[in-house]
Amino acid sequence: MEQLVGAQIEAVIDEFLHDLRVNRAASDNTLKAYRIDVLDCLVTMNIDGLEALDRVNVDDLRAWMSSESARGYARSSMARRTVAVRGFFRWAQDQGLIDSDPAALLMTPKIPSVLPAVLTEAQAKTLMDDADAYTARGSAGAAREGHQQGLQQGQRRSERGGQQPECQRHLTGGSPADHAIAVRDAAMMELLYATGIRVGELVGIDIADIDFVQRTVRVTGKGDKQRVVPFGAPAARALDQWLQAGRPALASDRSGEALFLGRRGGRVDQRIVRQVVHREARKAGVPDISPHALRHSAATHMLDGGADLREVQEMLGHASLRTTQRYTHVSMEQLKQRYRRAFPRA
Repeated sequence: MEQLVGAQIEAVIDEFLHDLRVNRAASDNTLKAYRIDVLDCLVTMNIDGLEALDRVNVDDLRAWMSSESARGYARSSMARRTVAVRGFFRWAQDQGLIDSDPAALLMTPKIPSVLPAVLTEAQAKTLMDDADAYTARGSAGAAREGHQQGLQQGQRRSERGGQQPECQRHLTGGSPADHAIAVRDAAMMELLYATGIRVGELVGIDIADIDFVQRTVRVTGKGDKQRVVPFGAPAARALDQWLQAGRPALASDRSGEALFLGRRGGRVDQRIVRQVVHREARKAGVPDISPHALRHSAATHMLDGGADLREVQEMLGHASLRTTQRYTHVSMEQLKQRYRRAFPRA
């Protein structure tokens, strides 16, 4: 695809992405998505040089949007692609590469407001009680509890000589590494729910980011912005056990200062964290959730408990208060459900 737009345009796109990285601290995922979006737009319009780029008008861009919609993209994807293209043409005008911005009047598709999925407080308690039990019994007890389940799930894969996912392998034996992973999983669950941090923020935490005296953790969020988030006693106990009895069993030359480690000693992968959350939800008998749904749940329960909206915004690292306000709607929906169940004249 890149060859179809010509080396000159390819270089321009690289300059645009460099500007996003340096001046707006855009993440690697954002840069990758924007590159694909802008390239796709320019290829569709047969842009092969700066002269052709300067001839683009709003009708050309609307035709591109129409062709993209016909390909079945979701509204959320179309909104992102439109934002990327608008940003590119605005930047190109600012750089003097084009005389006017043809995307200035391009409207971003509206995304329907969808309430995030959350656990009830009772379901969250059930889920976290399991993590509490792991911490209370110690790593050996945690591994023993899952031994039979792991044998059933992993026997066929083992007989074939295949390798089980890490989140299941620690249930099938009693080695120090297996026990350490059980303790790690409990600590990750506790910290995710206690803080409402994103899974990407969790895996990026270093040991020095944890302050046990203040019970806070420093995380790096979107745009490389750092914030300090408090956590409670259950998470503190789980983290302490992980650092004392779990992490040393997995640590290697690859570990560095990473807080949470994978089986081979490197920084744990986001994929593993997601597997752990899904597995723990199944074991606890609560609705299947992702780490992000656990984040939604934490925010909703904080608001239900009387937390200030701006405090929750700061804790979650939301740039806009409007994002945090979604959780007030979730809280209201749960209140209505409890009202209908409990009030005789509902």
